[in-house]
Amino acid sequence: MNEIIPTIKLLDFHDQLVKTSIDSIDVINPINSIWKFIEINHLSNQMLWHQEDLARRNDVEPIEIMLNKRAIDKYNQQRNDAIEGIDHEFLLKVKDIELSQNAQLNSETVGSMVDRLSILSLKLDATLKQTQRNDVTAQHIETCNSRFLVLTTQRADLASCLDDLICNFLLGLKYYKIYKQFKMYNDPKFNVNIK
Repeated sequence: MNEIIPTIKLLDFHDQLVKTSIDSIDVINPINSIWKFIEINHLSNQMLWHQEDLARRNDVEPIEIMLNKRAIDKYNQQRNDAIEGIDHEFLLKVKDIELSQNAQLNSETVGSMVDRLSILSLKLDATLKQTQRNDVTAQHIETCNSRFLVLTTQRADLASCLDDLICNFLLGLKYYKIYKQFKMYNDPKFNVNIK
């Protein structure tokens, strides 16, 4: 098991935050730590999830949906910035590791894997809530129970892959590059009407 981001601690952290009702991103972890960015990433995903639910409404004026879309853009930017923050902080922790000549490039970064685990925790929570409803059919509950098991396996597999990447990185056998996302939707210079 890796000591930089112990996956058991990470999964528990995500699960605890999912149970917390939030309406803003208030970070409790120290400045410039990997856990600060993990927390920002997860809180951003929670806010995105909520805004995406609101954006699917069909009983409100279009202006409300536009405001949801703007909020989605904002939280998605924070989410992506946090992924890059996780990757940056991780690379600072391992900067003295000497790579083997045979070290392999990993296509996915530690930050992107943490982000996927965050989203899986949200899916697990939402799916579990579906199994506890009283206003649905037994078939609906059975389908959700089945999905919950699949999601649980997916999360365990991904957590194992994260451990593998970090451990092999520490051994100098794997590495990754930080690829910038260059999101355009929050930059006014890229949001002009093109004719």
